[in-house]
Amino acid sequence: MEVTIDDLQSARNAIAGGASRLEVCSMLSEGGLTPTIGFFKFISHMSLVPCYAMLRSRPGDFVYIKEEIEIMLSDLNVFKKSGVDGFVFGALTRDGEIDVKACQLILSAAQPLPVTFHRAFDQVNDPIKSLRTLIDLGFKRVLTSGQKDTAEEGLELIKKLVDEAQDKIIVMAGSGITKDNISKIHSQSGVKEFHASVRQRLETGRPVNKVKIGANENTFIMETDKKMVEAMVALVGPVTYEQRLSLVTFKPKRLYSKAEVVDYHSIMTAGFYSIVQVRMSQAMH
Repeated sequence: MEVTIDDLQSARNAIAGGASRLEVCSMLSEGGLTPTIGFFKFISHMSLVPCYAMLRSRPGDFVYIKEEIEIMLSDLNVFKKSGVDGFVFGALTRDGEIDVKACQLILSAAQPLPVTFHRAFDQVNDPIKSLRTLIDLGFKRVLTSGQKDTAEEGLELIKKLVDEAQDKIIVMAGSGITKDNISKIHSQSGVKEFHASVRQRLETGRPVNKVKIGANENTFIMETDKKMVEAMVALVGPVTYEQRLSLVTFKPKRLYSKAEVVDYHSIMTAGFYSIVQVRMSQAMH
């Protein structure tokens, strides 16, 4: 279960709820943009599960000019020095095809880390042809709602994509995933990975000065709900102790090849290094 987050408390809630991976973004209200390096580094060092960084330099469509790709390549290189576990990216041509050249540049720069092609896929003209292109390019997974507003509505296409993929690429369902439909999507499409923000609206109260700042109201925030994450993870089959252990990454200062977790339950509940007791051996060079 991948949870997408754009704030600190959401990251904490997602980890505590049992998320197996975080997609770290900014501006989820715009579909997710590249996070700041400071935010990403903090989340990455705090997180006990893999953290993927979104590469999307602006809101709007997914047709990029050369300079925009250069901006995202620059961000990618900074993230690689900051403990990133993978990337999320997508680019299209004006004709609704996969932008092969842009993808090749990102994939090459990202090596050896995995890259997910995001929901730009839901705007391609020919999804089966485009899936084959992503396989040939070397993407690890593709996120899709089956070219509908929600994954539940796009079940028919998602199943076709899973059948076509044949384990050459992971098809991950996303958009409108809830505890009420995740089992249905899982059983009827065959997808094994899910993506959701699992957020709820939290009222923060009206500011003393009622001046509106920006396009949105500043009287509430959207935050990942820990209990909702727990419920969804339970429905699609919670991972075993050994599987969760294999996902844990220790990055307070550097990565280690082996780590023995002494207080595993506390780690997965709290998600902070302050309560981690580890015995390191065979440090990576």
